[in-house]
Amino acid sequence: MSRVCEGCGKRPTSGVKYERRGLAKAKGGVGQKVVGKTLRTFKPNIQKVRVRTQNGTVTRMRLCARCLKSNKYAKP
Repeated sequence: MSRVCEGCGKRPTSGVKYERRGLAKAKGGVGQKVVGKTLRTFKPNIQKVRVRTQNGTVTRMRLCARCLKSNKYAKP
């Protein structure tokens, strides 16, 4: 299943997960150091739901949680 929202076009994006070591300066340490970087993907919360279209028919769409919450698409 492709992870693309059919409403807004939201899709997986890539980013970096940082691994840190040390105690923060605010907590009395000498500061945190980055000791590792790992590539990761941020996946949208895609749900398959039945939606009523503008001409009155009912179809299934893959929508992200934000589109569902915004009530852009009416449930039958």
